[in-house]
Amino acid sequence: MDGAAIGTGIGQPVRRREDLRLLTGKGRYSDDVNLPGQAYAVMVRSPHAHALIRSIDTTAARAMPGVLAVLTAEDVEADGLRPLPHISNSHPADIQIKNRDGSPTIVPQHQAIVGPEICHVGEIVAAVVAATLAEAKDAAEQITVAYESLPAVTHALAAVEPGAPTVRRNFPNVILDGDVGDLVAAEAAFARAAHVVRLDTWVPRIAGVPMEPRAAVGEYDSQTDRYTLYAGAGGAVSPRRDLAMVLGVPPEQVRVVMHDVGGNFGTRGSFSAEFALVVWASRRLGRPVKWTSDRQEYSRSRPSWRSTPKAGSWRCAARTWSIRAPMRWPSGRSTRASRSCRASTTYRPCISAGGRR
Repeated sequence: MDGAAIGTGIGQPVRRREDLRLLTGKGRYSDDVNLPGQAYAVMVRSPHAHALIRSIDTTAARAMPGVLAVLTAEDVEADGLRPLPHISNSHPADIQIKNRDGSPTIVPQHQAIVGPEICHVGEIVAAVVAATLAEAKDAAEQITVAYESLPAVTHALAAVEPGAPTVRRNFPNVILDGDVGDLVAAEAAFARAAHVVRLDTWVPRIAGVPMEPRAAVGEYDSQTDRYTLYAGAGGAVSPRRDLAMVLGVPPEQVRVVMHDVGGNFGTRGSFSAEFALVVWASRRLGRPVKWTSDRQEYSRSRPSWRSTPKAGSWRCAARTWSIRAPMRWPSGRSTRASRSCRASTTYRPCISAGGRR
Protein backbone atom coordinates (compact mmCIF):
# COMPACT_ATOMS: atom_id res chain seq x y z
CA MET A 1 0.00 0.00 0.00
CA ASP A 2 1.46 3.35 -1.00
CA GLY A 3 -1.23 5.35 0.77
CA ALA A 4 -2.96 6.49 -2.43
CA ALA A 5 -6.76 6.35 -2.51
CA ILE A 6 -7.49 3.85 -5.30
CA GLY A 7 -10.20 4.90 -7.74
CA THR A 8 -10.55 8.47 -6.46
CA GLY A 9 -7.69 10.12 -8.32
CA ILE A 10 -6.21 11.36 -5.04
CA GLY A 11 -2.46 10.90 -5.07
CA GLN A 12 -2.37 10.04 -8.76
CA PRO A 13 -0.25 12.04 -11.25
CA VAL A 14 -2.15 14.63 -13.25
CA ARG A 15 -1.05 15.31 -16.80
CA ARG A 16 -0.32 19.01 -17.33
CA ARG A 17 -2.35 20.60 -20.10
CA GLU A 18 -1.30 24.24 -20.04
CA ASP A 19 2.44 24.02 -20.77
CA LEU A 20 2.35 24.08 -24.59
CA ARG A 21 0.21 27.21 -24.71
CA LEU A 22 2.31 29.11 -22.20
CA LEU A 23 5.71 28.01 -23.53
CA THR A 24 4.81 28.99 -27.08
CA GLY A 25 3.84 32.54 -26.14
CA LYS A 26 0.08 32.06 -26.28
CA GLY A 27 -0.60 32.95 -22.64
CA ARG A 28 -2.90 35.84 -21.80
CA TYR A 29 -1.64 37.90 -18.90
CA SER A 30 -2.99 41.17 -17.53
CA ASP A 31 -0.81 43.38 -19.74
CA ASP A 32 -1.99 41.44 -22.80
CA VAL A 33 -5.50 42.83 -22.30
CA ASN A 34 -6.15 45.87 -24.50
CA LEU A 35 -9.57 47.41 -25.05
CA PRO A 36 -10.67 49.82 -27.80
CA GLY A 37 -10.14 53.46 -26.90
CA GLN A 38 -8.27 52.73 -23.69
CA ALA A 39 -6.29 55.40 -21.86
CA TYR A 40 -3.22 54.84 -19.69
CA ALA A 41 -2.70 55.57 -16.01
CA VAL A 42 0.54 56.35 -14.19
CA MET A 43 0.76 56.56 -10.39
CA VAL A 44 2.69 59.22 -8.48
CA ARG A 45 4.04 57.62 -5.30
CA SER A 46 5.42 58.85 -2.03
CA PRO A 47 9.18 58.62 -1.41
CA HIS A 48 8.60 58.91 2.35
CA ALA A 49 7.80 56.27 4.96
CA HIS A 50 5.81 58.80 7.02
CA ALA A 51 4.92 62.33 6.00
CA LEU A 52 2.18 64.89 5.54
CA ILE A 53 1.30 66.38 2.17
CA ARG A 54 1.35 70.14 2.68
CA SER A 55 0.54 70.96 -0.94
CA ILE A 56 0.23 69.27 -4.30
CA ASP A 57 0.43 71.26 -7.54
CA THR A 58 -1.07 69.55 -10.58
CA THR A 59 -1.42 72.63 -12.80
CA ALA A 60 1.50 71.85 -15.11
CA ALA A 61 0.52 68.20 -15.38
CA ARG A 62 -3.05 69.01 -16.43
CA ALA A 63 -1.73 71.25 -19.23
CA MET A 64 0.49 68.55 -20.72
CA PRO A 65 -0.42 67.08 -24.14
CA GLY A 66 -2.79 64.13 -24.07
CA VAL A 67 -3.68 64.39 -20.39
CA LEU A 68 -7.26 63.39 -19.67
CA ALA A 69 -7.31 63.55 -15.86
CA VAL A 70 -5.12 64.14 -12.83
CA LEU A 71 -6.65 62.56 -9.75
CA THR A 72 -5.79 63.19 -6.10
CA ALA A 73 -7.18 62.35 -2.67
CA GLU A 74 -9.60 65.28 -3.02
CA ASP A 75 -11.21 63.60 -6.04
CA VAL A 76 -11.45 60.32 -4.15
CA GLU A 77 -13.31 62.07 -1.35
CA ALA A 78 -15.51 64.09 -3.70
CA ASP A 79 -16.63 60.97 -5.57
CA GLY A 80 -17.30 59.07 -2.36
CA LEU A 81 -14.91 56.18 -2.90
CA ARG A 82 -14.75 54.03 0.20
CA PRO A 83 -11.57 52.76 1.90
CA LEU A 84 -9.97 49.54 0.72
CA PRO A 85 -11.57 46.75 2.76
CA HIS A 86 -8.45 44.60 3.41
CA ILE A 87 -10.52 41.57 4.33
CA SER A 88 -8.52 38.47 5.15
CA ASN A 89 -9.93 35.37 3.48
CA SER A 90 -9.36 32.83 6.21
CA HIS A 91 -9.99 29.11 6.20
CA PRO A 92 -11.65 27.33 9.13
CA ALA A 93 -8.35 25.56 9.73
CA ASP A 94 -6.43 28.84 10.05
CA ILE A 95 -5.41 30.09 13.46
CA GLN A 96 -7.60 33.04 14.42
CA ILE A 97 -6.15 35.70 16.72
CA LYS A 98 -8.38 38.07 18.67
CA ASN A 99 -7.56 40.74 21.23
CA ARG A 100 -7.28 39.19 24.66
CA ASP A 101 -9.46 41.91 26.17
CA GLY A 102 -12.26 41.17 23.71
CA SER A 103 -12.03 44.52 21.93
CA PRO A 104 -12.37 44.59 18.13
CA THR A 105 -9.25 44.59 16.01
CA ILE A 106 -8.20 48.08 14.98
CA VAL A 107 -8.22 48.47 11.19
CA PRO A 108 -6.84 51.85 10.03
CA GLN A 109 -8.47 53.40 6.98
CA HIS A 110 -6.62 53.15 3.66
CA GLN A 111 -7.87 55.07 0.65
CA ALA A 112 -6.97 54.28 -2.96
CA ILE A 113 -5.19 57.65 -3.17
CA VAL A 114 -3.86 58.75 0.19
CA GLY A 115 -3.54 62.14 1.78
CA PRO A 116 -2.75 64.20 3.65
CA GLU A 117 -0.95 61.54 5.75
CA ILE A 118 1.53 59.20 4.07
CA CYS A 119 2.29 56.02 6.00
CA HIS A 120 4.39 53.97 3.62
CA VAL A 121 6.94 54.41 0.85
CA GLY A 122 5.20 53.88 -2.46
CA GLU A 123 1.70 54.95 -1.44
CA ILE A 124 -0.22 56.63 -4.25
CA VAL A 125 -0.59 60.40 -3.89
CA ALA A 126 -1.86 61.12 -7.42
CA ALA A 127 -2.82 59.35 -10.63
CA VAL A 128 -2.41 60.71 -14.15
CA VAL A 129 -4.49 59.38 -17.04
CA ALA A 130 -3.52 60.24 -20.61
CA ALA A 131 -4.11 59.10 -24.16
CA THR A 132 -0.74 57.33 -24.31
CA LEU A 133 1.56 55.82 -21.71
CA ALA A 134 4.40 58.19 -22.65
CA GLU A 135 2.15 61.23 -22.20
CA ALA A 136 0.98 59.96 -18.82
CA LYS A 137 4.56 59.45 -17.65
CA ASP A 138 5.64 62.90 -18.85
CA ALA A 139 2.73 64.56 -17.06
CA ALA A 140 3.32 62.63 -13.82
CA GLU A 141 6.81 64.10 -13.66
CA GLN A 142 5.31 67.60 -13.66
CA ILE A 143 3.37 67.10 -10.42
CA THR A 144 4.97 68.90 -7.48
CA VAL A 145 4.29 67.60 -3.99
CA ALA A 146 5.47 69.39 -0.84
CA TYR A 147 5.94 66.90 1.99
CA GLU A 148 6.54 67.43 5.68
CA SER A 149 8.58 64.45 6.76
CA LEU A 150 7.49 62.80 10.02
CA PRO A 151 9.34 60.38 12.31
CA ALA A 152 8.99 56.82 11.07
CA VAL A 153 9.57 53.41 12.56
CA THR A 154 10.14 50.30 10.46
CA HIS A 155 11.25 47.71 13.02
CA ALA A 156 8.53 45.72 14.78
CA LEU A 157 10.36 45.62 18.13
CA ALA A 158 11.15 49.33 18.02
CA ALA A 159 7.52 50.16 17.23
CA VAL A 160 6.25 48.77 20.56
CA GLU A 161 8.81 50.54 22.73
CA PRO A 162 7.56 53.43 24.90
CA GLY A 163 7.84 56.72 23.07
CA ALA A 164 8.23 55.11 19.64
CA PRO A 165 7.06 57.17 16.66
CA THR A 166 3.52 56.39 15.63
CA VAL A 167 3.12 54.57 12.33
CA ARG A 168 -0.19 56.34 11.75
CA ARG A 169 -1.57 59.42 13.45
CA ASN A 170 -4.61 58.77 15.64
CA PHE A 171 -3.88 55.04 15.76
CA PRO A 172 -1.80 53.02 18.21
CA ASN A 173 1.16 51.06 16.92
CA VAL A 174 -0.24 47.84 18.38
CA ILE A 175 -3.47 47.02 16.59
CA LEU A 176 -3.84 43.38 17.67
CA ASP A 177 -2.70 41.82 20.94
CA GLY A 178 -3.90 38.30 21.54
CA ASP A 179 -3.02 34.73 22.49
CA VAL A 180 -3.33 31.45 20.66
CA GLY A 181 -3.46 28.11 22.47
CA ASP A 182 -3.97 27.19 26.12
CA LEU A 183 -2.08 29.79 28.14
CA VAL A 184 -2.82 28.17 31.51
CA ALA A 185 -1.68 24.73 30.36
CA ALA A 186 1.49 26.18 28.83
CA GLU A 187 2.41 27.99 32.05
CA ALA A 188 1.80 24.82 34.05
CA ALA A 189 4.01 22.84 31.69
CA PHE A 190 6.85 25.31 32.10
CA ALA A 191 6.47 25.28 35.86
CA ARG A 192 7.17 21.56 36.02
CA ALA A 193 9.66 21.38 33.13
CA ALA A 194 12.91 19.51 33.62
CA HIS A 195 14.69 21.90 31.26
CA VAL A 196 13.75 25.27 29.74
CA VAL A 197 15.59 26.72 26.75
CA ARG A 198 15.12 30.36 25.75
CA LEU A 199 16.20 31.92 22.47
CA ASP A 200 15.33 34.79 20.18
CA THR A 201 14.85 34.32 16.45
CA TRP A 202 14.10 36.62 13.57
CA VAL A 203 12.12 35.97 10.40
CA PRO A 204 13.51 38.43 7.82
CA ARG A 205 11.21 40.77 5.97
CA ILE A 206 10.31 39.27 2.62
CA ALA A 207 8.54 40.40 -0.52
CA GLY A 208 7.56 38.16 -3.40
CA VAL A 209 8.91 39.05 -6.83
CA PRO A 210 6.77 37.25 -9.43
CA MET A 211 7.56 37.06 -13.11
CA GLU A 212 4.66 39.36 -13.94
CA PRO A 213 4.31 42.69 -12.11
CA ARG A 214 0.82 43.87 -11.24
CA ALA A 215 -1.39 45.24 -14.02
CA ALA A 216 -5.05 46.06 -14.49
CA VAL A 217 -7.55 47.32 -17.02
CA GLY A 218 -10.80 48.90 -15.87
CA GLU A 219 -13.93 49.43 -17.94
CA TYR A 220 -17.26 51.05 -17.05
CA ASP A 221 -20.38 50.56 -19.15
CA SER A 222 -22.68 53.54 -18.61
CA GLN A 223 -25.60 51.86 -20.41
CA THR A 224 -25.71 48.91 -18.01
CA ASP A 225 -24.03 50.68 -15.04
CA ARG A 226 -21.63 47.75 -14.74
CA TYR A 227 -17.92 47.70 -13.95
CA THR A 228 -15.36 45.22 -15.33
CA LEU A 229 -11.84 44.73 -13.99
CA TYR A 230 -9.25 42.65 -15.84
CA ALA A 231 -6.42 41.86 -13.44
CA GLY A 232 -4.02 39.09 -12.44
CA ALA A 233 -5.18 38.71 -8.87
CA GLY A 234 -5.18 35.78 -6.48
CA GLY A 235 -8.71 34.96 -7.62
CA ALA A 236 -11.81 36.63 -8.98
CA VAL A 237 -14.46 36.32 -6.29
CA SER A 238 -12.77 38.25 -3.47
CA PRO A 239 -11.56 41.15 -5.68
CA ARG A 240 -15.10 41.45 -7.02
CA ARG A 241 -16.45 41.78 -3.49
CA ASP A 242 -13.75 44.26 -2.49
CA LEU A 243 -14.12 46.39 -5.63
CA ALA A 244 -17.88 46.62 -5.10
CA MET A 245 -17.27 47.78 -1.53
CA VAL A 246 -14.87 50.53 -2.64
CA LEU A 247 -17.25 51.73 -5.36
CA GLY A 248 -20.26 51.48 -3.05
CA VAL A 249 -22.30 49.37 -5.47
CA PRO A 250 -23.86 45.89 -5.24
CA PRO A 251 -21.53 43.03 -6.26
CA GLU A 252 -23.93 42.23 -9.12
CA GLN A 253 -22.72 45.38 -10.88
CA VAL A 254 -19.08 44.31 -10.78
CA ARG A 255 -17.26 41.71 -12.86
CA VAL A 256 -13.65 40.63 -12.37
CA VAL A 257 -11.87 38.63 -15.08
CA MET A 258 -8.61 36.89 -14.31
CA HIS A 259 -6.65 35.16 -17.05
CA ASP A 260 -3.14 33.75 -16.69
CA VAL A 261 -1.08 34.88 -13.71
CA GLY A 262 2.70 35.12 -13.88
CA GLY A 263 3.42 34.13 -10.31
CA ASN A 264 1.84 34.94 -6.99
CA PHE A 265 4.04 34.21 -3.96
CA GLY A 266 1.53 35.99 -1.74
CA THR A 267 1.77 39.29 -3.62
CA ARG A 268 -1.72 38.99 -5.08
CA GLY A 269 -3.55 37.97 -1.93
CA SER A 270 -4.71 41.51 -1.08
CA PHE A 271 -6.89 43.92 -3.02
CA SER A 272 -4.69 46.50 -4.75
CA ALA A 273 -5.52 50.20 -4.78
CA GLU A 274 -4.76 50.33 -8.50
CA PHE A 275 -7.63 47.89 -9.18
CA ALA A 276 -10.12 50.40 -7.83
CA LEU A 277 -8.41 53.37 -9.48
CA VAL A 278 -8.55 52.11 -13.08
CA VAL A 279 -12.24 51.23 -12.81
CA TRP A 280 -13.10 54.51 -11.10
CA ALA A 281 -11.10 56.48 -13.69
CA SER A 282 -12.93 54.65 -16.47
CA ARG A 283 -16.24 55.78 -15.01
CA ARG A 284 -15.07 59.39 -14.85
CA LEU A 285 -13.65 59.44 -18.38
CA GLY A 286 -16.09 57.20 -20.21
CA ARG A 287 -13.35 54.99 -21.67
CA PRO A 288 -11.26 52.01 -20.49
CA VAL A 289 -8.17 52.79 -18.41
CA LYS A 290 -5.07 50.58 -18.24
CA TRP A 291 -2.24 50.51 -15.71
CA THR A 292 0.85 48.32 -15.80
CA SER A 293 3.54 48.46 -13.14
CA ASP A 294 7.13 48.43 -14.30
CA ARG A 295 9.71 46.55 -12.26
CA GLN A 296 11.06 49.63 -10.49
CA GLU A 297 7.59 50.81 -9.47
CA TYR A 298 6.72 47.32 -8.32
CA SER A 299 9.77 47.21 -6.04
CA ARG A 300 8.67 50.43 -4.33
CA SER A 301 5.01 49.59 -3.95
CA ARG A 302 4.76 45.83 -3.41
CA PRO A 303 3.54 44.57 -0.04
CA SER A 304 5.99 42.91 2.32
CA TRP A 305 5.42 40.33 5.01
CA ARG A 306 6.74 38.91 8.22
CA SER A 307 9.82 40.69 9.56
CA THR A 308 8.76 38.86 12.71
CA PRO A 309 10.83 38.71 15.90
CA LYS A 310 10.06 35.69 18.04
CA ALA A 311 11.09 35.17 21.64
CA GLY A 312 10.63 31.47 22.20
CA SER A 313 10.84 29.17 25.19
CA TRP A 314 10.86 25.41 24.79
CA ARG A 315 10.09 23.08 27.66
CA CYS A 316 11.22 19.46 27.53
CA ALA A 317 10.12 16.72 29.92
CA ALA A 318 10.32 13.12 28.82
CA ARG A 319 8.49 12.94 25.48
CA THR A 320 6.38 16.08 25.80
CA TRP A 321 7.11 19.55 24.53
CA SER A 322 5.56 22.92 25.31
CA ILE A 323 6.32 26.12 23.40
CA ARG A 324 5.82 29.78 24.23
CA ALA A 325 6.61 32.12 21.38
CA PRO A 326 5.62 35.80 21.62
CA MET A 327 5.61 37.21 18.09
CA ARG A 328 5.32 40.69 16.63
CA TRP A 329 4.97 41.67 13.01
CA PRO A 330 4.46 44.95 11.13
CA SER A 331 1.09 45.30 9.45
CA GLY A 332 2.47 47.54 6.69
CA ARG A 333 0.14 49.41 4.36
CA SER A 334 -2.34 46.54 3.96
CA THR A 335 -3.79 46.09 7.42
CA ARG A 336 -5.98 43.02 7.65
CA ALA A 337 -7.96 41.70 10.58
CA SER A 338 -6.15 38.39 10.61
CA ARG A 339 -3.52 36.53 8.65
CA SER A 340 -3.88 33.41 6.60
CA CYS A 341 -1.33 31.41 4.62
CA ARG A 342 -1.73 30.40 0.99
CA ALA A 343 0.28 28.30 -1.39
CA SER A 344 1.96 30.07 -4.29
CA THR A 345 0.16 29.97 -7.61
CA THR A 346 2.12 30.22 -10.83
CA TYR A 347 -0.73 29.58 -13.25
CA ARG A 348 -4.48 29.61 -13.31
CA PRO A 349 -6.91 29.42 -16.22
CA CYS A 350 -9.35 32.23 -16.81
CA ILE A 351 -11.72 32.72 -13.89
CA SER A 352 -14.64 35.13 -14.15
CA ALA A 353 -16.80 36.33 -11.26
CA GLY A 354 -19.99 38.27 -11.78
CA GLY A 355 -20.64 37.48 -15.41
CA ARG A 356 -19.78 35.41 -18.41
CA ARG A 357 -16.42 35.50 -20.14
